[in-house]
Amino acid sequence: MPKKQEDSQSGLLVVYTGNGKGKTTAALGMCVRAVGYDWNICLIQFIKGSWKCGELEGMKRLQPNVELHVVGEGFVGIIDDTKSFEQHRQAARKGVLLALEKVKSGRYQLVILDELSVALKLGVVTDEEIKSILDARSHTQHLVITGRDAPEWLKEKADLVTEMREVKHPYQKGMQAQEGIDW
Repeated sequence: MPKKQEDSQSGLLVVYTGNGKGKTTAALGMCVRAVGYDWNICLIQFIKGSWKCGELEGMKRLQPNVELHVVGEGFVGIIDDTKSFEQHRQAARKGVLLALEKVKSGRYQLVILDELSVALKLGVVTDEEIKSILDARSHTQHLVITGRDAPEWLKEKADLVTEMREVKHPYQKGMQAQEGIDW
């Protein structure tokens, strides 16, 4: 059901999903915009963990408005993953508890849970854990969840859903990911 006009200041649940690039980038764009209004933002990154990503260094430049937490232990079961599933699960569980703490604190106008949909798809986070985060947020707090394969129940609950669709990718031409563009 659409929000009424008088509810225009209500916090939104935003989901960026799909198999195309740009989900985290869209969330970070919102983050930069919110800093422009002197909002406090908490960004919690699930999954990516051990990878060096340019966005992490960039976000440091937005302090003190942006608080960044990397809770993942890296990509689960692919590339150079040497950690057990249980290690990934424990890291994700700590991330869920951290997200609950930050959402409940009332300190942040915007909370971004990056790659949370992927964590759910991989089984290191449960539907119930995500629902507990959604239930904990105030009616004025904005929450952004990113990652491929967002479940239908989450998309239905969201106020805004954008699904990134890959049309063309440089990888198809044999090009590798590039610093500053892809990570």
